[in-house]
Amino acid sequence: MHTAPHPITPPPARPTSDHAAVALKAYGRIAEAWGLKLDEAAALADMSTSTWKRARNPGFKGDLTRDQMLRLSALVGIYKSLHLYFDAAIADQWITLANTGPLFDGARPIDTMIEDGLPQFLRVRNYVDALRGGM
Repeated sequence: MHTAPHPITPPPARPTSDHAAVALKAYGRIAEAWGLKLDEAAALADMSTSTWKRARNPGFKGDLTRDQMLRLSALVGIYKSLHLYFDAAIADQWITLANTGPLFDGARPIDTMIEDGLPQFLRVRNYVDALRGGM
């Protein structure tokens, strides 16, 4: 006897404040580990510098857009993959080092993500995952 499949619940149109708090806490730790300047960390999160200053503090009550949540999720994935592939020192420097790989043309990965936005975040995440997977 077949039972009806459970309907798939789509993600909320806007992230909940709990999701945002967890994402911001994780990203704050990553930005610190990577040694990002305030303006770099804000630009990666698609925030103004003043908003990032407020957002990195516990108890931040602001909302994140879906795009911002996707960016932060991709950055967590990049961070994790880098730490699986490289030793800690290189993993934390990689994002800010000039890179001759096919996505970067000598630029720093952070600069390409800031300039090209979310599509580049996803390409970088796939690139790092491919390195880690030996592709």
